Amino acid sequence: MFDVCRNRKRTETEMWSCMKNFFTYETTKSVVVKSWTIGIINRIVQLIIISYFIGWVFLWEKAYQVRDTAIESSVMTKVKGFGNYNNRVMDVADYVTPTQGGSVFCIITKMITTENQVQGYCPETEKYNCTKDSDCTKYRHRPGGYGIFTGNCVPFKTNISMCEIKGWCPAEIDTIKTEPMNDVENFTIFIKNSIRFPTFNYTKGNFLPSITNEYIKKCNFNKEKDIYCPIFKVGDILKNAEQNFTQLANTGGVIGIMISWMCDLDKSDDECKPLYSFTRLDAMSQQSNVSPGYNFRFAKYYKMENGTDYRTLVKAFAIRFDVIVNGNAGKFNMIPTIINMVAAFTSVGVGTVLCDIILLNFLKGAEQYKAKKFEEVSDNPLDIQSNGLYHSQLSLRQTHFKSSDSGAFSIDHFS
Repeated sequence: MFDVCRNRKRTETEMWSCMKNFFTYETTKSVVVKSWTIGIINRIVQLIIISYFIGWVFLWEKAYQVRDTAIESSVMTKVKGFGNYNNRVMDVADYVTPTQGGSVFCIITKMITTENQVQGYCPETEKYNCTKDSDCTKYRHRPGGYGIFTGNCVPFKTNISMCEIKGWCPAEIDTIKTEPMNDVENFTIFIKNSIRFPTFNYTKGNFLPSITNEYIKKCNFNKEKDIYCPIFKVGDILKNAEQNFTQLANTGGVIGIMISWMCDLDKSDDECKPLYSFTRLDAMSQQSNVSPGYNFRFAKYYKMENGTDYRTLVKAFAIRFDVIVNGNAGKFNMIPTIINMVAAFTSVGVGTVLCDIILLNFLKGAEQYKAKKFEEVSDNPLDIQSNGLYHSQLSLRQTHFKSSDSGAFSIDHFS
């Protein structure tokens, strides 16, 4: 029974102790440590933090600005030039697709044409050799390269037979070797780009309002000399993208034209300029032997006098151009400025934390520093507890106690 009472009393004591510890108040105390080591570390840390905020946060990242990354953009394109291909003069309507002049367009460099195709039955043209119908039965009603198999074996060339298909006949032979249209390198592309930053209601274009028709006819884009000329030569674009025209014209490919608008609206309007870069977007296809480059098929349909439909099938190898626009704009605003200044002043306190760690754990005289830094004052002078802190015999009830100093202790570490 005595043990139960003793345990209950211990529990009540612990609860009362926890309650008293909860209702405590901590205040800072100034301790001046005169130490070369700590002083140098403190100032170096503060200098690094201040340099970071001034150099990186404010000057480089411009954290004092409100930024608008929701750029609104429109792109219009036109291609001009004439080329000779298979003894024919090709104009824009022949080699540009789609024709709407959007941000993505293709310039056809090479074509494999299969003319006068009609719906019917004909032999396949690739890898479906046979000697008898039983060789083709397993493919019946299955799709082949250019149609649906019938299950029959029919002559294709001398001493060669192929499985028969139903579809557009004759089937395409896409292994024919043809030369690309080399004049494409001299074609020009007109790019008209208009952008808007809705947060600031700011609009700009990639050519100046003062540009005239005479200037457009004569100018050619140059990154250093003529950044506002919207006329781009295909050969120059490929050169800036580090691509070989002959190889690209043979296999096709995808070229990216990037227009970046990085605008500081605290500066003059002339400082908001388009920055162009050019790159090969399908670079991985160059490393693969499976379907390298870029090609597609389309057909032109006609009708005979008897009403029968026929078509000309074209397999086109092309250079596809993707005009990609990105950017952001910034302008001074008091709110982010205040937020980042407060963050800067607060971060300077990291030096104090680091110096405290060094003083309390690594330098000589750590015990002396602890005695001055941590002190417990109770409103009950008889209430002295051993909780690991350095205690003072001061009582908050001794109202007659006076002090003439600033409340700062000085610890001298200078030799």
